[in-house]
Amino acid sequence: MEERSDGMPIGRAPMIEPKTPPITKSEIPDDDEVCYHEGGDLFAEDVEKQMAVLPEVATTTDEVTIEDIQVGDPDFNTPEEIDRLRQIIWRRRHLLIGKGNALPPAAVGAVCDIDVGGATPVAQRVRRVAPQFREKLSDLIKSLLSAEMIVPSTSPWASPIVIIIKKNGVDIRLCIDYRLVNGLTRLMVYPMPMINDLLEDLDKVLWYCSLDMASGFWVVSMTERARKISAFVTPFGLFEWTRMPFGLKNAPQIYQRLIDNALYGHLRISASHDLSTPIDVFEAGEPEPELKPSVLGRRSYIDDILVTATTWDTLCEKVERLLDACERWNLSISVVKSFWGQRKVGYLGHHVSADGLEAHPKDLEALSNLPFPLTLRSMQSFLGSLNYYSRFIEDFAIYAAVLYELREADFHEIDSGR
Repeated sequence: MEERSDGMPIGRAPMIEPKTPPITKSEIPDDDEVCYHEGGDLFAEDVEKQMAVLPEVATTTDEVTIEDIQVGDPDFNTPEEIDRLRQIIWRRRHLLIGKGNALPPAAVGAVCDIDVGGATPVAQRVRRVAPQFREKLSDLIKSLLSAEMIVPSTSPWASPIVIIIKKNGVDIRLCIDYRLVNGLTRLMVYPMPMINDLLEDLDKVLWYCSLDMASGFWVVSMTERARKISAFVTPFGLFEWTRMPFGLKNAPQIYQRLIDNALYGHLRISASHDLSTPIDVFEAGEPEPELKPSVLGRRSYIDDILVTATTWDTLCEKVERLLDACERWNLSISVVKSFWGQRKVGYLGHHVSADGLEAHPKDLEALSNLPFPLTLRSMQSFLGSLNYYSRFIEDFAIYAAVLYELREADFHEIDSGR
């Protein structure tokens, strides 16, 4: 199942490397300005909730063709309708990212900063990587360097990496343990959309576009301070991000605010500003002088955009307005993961159509394969996953109420056989 940080249910992560031996006093340099810290034990739950799981980075680029754009359904559309919408999209083909594209251009108007107040920089010790995985780790780092997502760093901050072994037992995923940095980071207060609100009244339209903004968080540039604080340490050296990675405390809010402003047009960048320099429109922008309607008439959830319409003409108009907004804020769209002018689409873990909502079969399969919770923490995670689909579970609140009352001691009694 796709790995997300937005609260949607995902499968349990495989086992990870144990922590390294404790750091000794003799190994700590005499530096009063840096705190050297040895991390604690890690559990599978920490990987999915508190760590940055990084995607593989492609090193090749596939050119987008007009046939790659997934438009319409021949069972419901005429060839003229399909061609009309496809041509609207093709005119903005420079916004389309094909399969294999490593990194889209940086978005305009959003910058990631990390505010830790007056906290002393924390350098955590590099974690051990098993010999059989070091070459693969080196390849991952090379691909990130080649894509210019990371650069070598001299930061006093250092967060450790953790290697997750994939199910095939051979391939790996690279994660960064940002729990300590996130614990020091001041929370950015910004209202995220309510999932139930976004799923409301979707059965009252006929046409849908389910779009995926290419590379999500990766399009947001980093301030110099954020680059230093988010630095991570590997057996091959210390590196820092040039773009906002997954797993940082405020990353969802920063990206959501960018998308909200692009769709609703509250602030703009002054025409005199040099766009070659990153700018945060929420600090240096100015109010839009004209009262214009929102692009879609609805919010979107992070990088999942849903366009809805009752007629094909209205759908084409909304798509044109959306592409105008993407052009203005330099937002790219993934061709492979986007579906235009459909009668049924996947959105936020559901299938959406005029017939109503359906739970996504893959998510239901993952839920049914979750192991029985043996700790209070795993029970809370299990209930959170079920709660996402509670609308489809009869009397869910009644059954869940009993499980929510469980204490840690109850699990100890189960473990001891009482």
